[in-house]
Amino acid sequence: MTRDEVHRLMRGALKHSRHGQRDALMIRLAFEHGLRVSELVGLRWTAVELSTHELRITRAKGSLNGTHPLQGETVRALKRYQRESGRTGGLIFVNEREAPVSADGFRRALHRLSERVLGVKWHPHALRHACGVHLINQGVDLRTVQQYLGHINIQNTVAYTALTGRPFERLRF
Repeated sequence: MTRDEVHRLMRGALKHSRHGQRDALMIRLAFEHGLRVSELVGLRWTAVELSTHELRITRAKGSLNGTHPLQGETVRALKRYQRESGRTGGLIFVNEREAPVSADGFRRALHRLSERVLGVKWHPHALRHACGVHLINQGVDLRTVQQYLGHINIQNTVAYTALTGRPFERLRF
């Protein structure tokens, strides 16, 4: 999944999803911070520091926790969601019954949305993978990507370096 496809998904969520603002924000955070679905649905408002533009991430699967900078548009989206949902504490993402959005619920929503918008049924982990690939393609060094994604073993990060497109066209001998 490419950055442009992620942005199409976010726009599609706003247009086609019953909970468009929430779903678009979930997609944005999963992509921008390389979150696993369990990490995403478990995010709490206490992890978000809007004044300093920081997100404290508690990683799953024995990965390393970290603090990430929040992009300006993400801060604005979080503030807008907070204002319109009236939620300032507890879990960030809840359903209409104020129950937590489940990992399976987000998976199903992403399946439906991605099939409708992109014609492909994507899984939430594709957003994490897209984050890693995007960072590598932007020239971020492997150790920084490793730390950003919380990988203990760099071999887990190397998977994001798979060549895409036609990378050898630029080579000159």
